[in-house]
Amino acid sequence: MGWKKHFYPVVILERYLDSFGHMNNAAYLDLFEQARWDWITQGGFGLEKIKARHMGPVLLEVNLKFKRELKLRTKITIESQIAHYETKIAEIHQNMIGEDGTLHCAAVFQVGFFNTQTRKLIQPPEEWLIAVGKT
Repeated sequence: MGWKKHFYPVVILERYLDSFGHMNNAAYLDLFEQARWDWITQGGFGLEKIKARHMGPVLLEVNLKFKRELKLRTKITIESQIAHYETKIAEIHQNMIGEDGTLHCAAVFQVGFFNTQTRKLIQPPEEWLIAVGKT
């Protein structure tokens, strides 16, 4: 099974900067989350469906590698893709790539699929797998 990539363009704004003039570490997580929400919403499994179905993704682990600093008005694209899906757990790779191809940050997320009523991880339905790029 293959997985399509999702692309989310971003411009680094003043609100993302720290006192050193480059992007604050917490802003990376915020932008990665924005890209994931765009990804699943574009895939047809956004917040309304999560609420209606009482199920959706939950983060279990994250690993960030800061490679090159991001400064004000830098244009990047966040690339998101499932690396693999093992039963209830997916590994998502997200990268912040500059216009010149520079890798600014690489992230690996372990994500489960969660039932909000039973409060337990469950097998993801096919519509979820399609929403995150199953080919």
